[in-house]
Amino acid sequence: MASAEDPTSVRLDSWLWSVRLLKTRSMAATACRGGHVRVNDERAKPAQPLRVGDEVRLRQAGRERIVVVTRLIRKRVGAAVAAECLIDNSPPPPEAMPVPRRERGAGRPTKRERREMDRLRDV
Repeated sequence: MASAEDPTSVRLDSWLWSVRLLKTRSMAATACRGGHVRVNDERAKPAQPLRVGDEVRLRQAGRERIVVVTRLIRKRVGAAVAAECLIDNSPPPPEAMPVPRRERGAGRPTKRERREMDRLRDV
């Protein structure tokens, strides 16, 4: 078995949690079991061994994160160290559409104003 200081492979769910892609290890395991995580274009299980150079694709919150493993870690680390453990090749997040705001105290929108707001949201 590899030493704790220099692992040759690490569990996928543990690595996802360690580099702060998901908040908890159980969330990482659930994402793997749900089919939201792929390693080298193959569906991954939580205990799958991860190696340096593997490409991990994670679908979360309506977008896909694509990262390449550069360093294996087992324990959760600070954000600066976590950023050194991966190369983020993710596409930029989609631009959020501005939400129309009404003046404070303007009252309820009229039917016409509601239809205009609905048209803006559907575009």
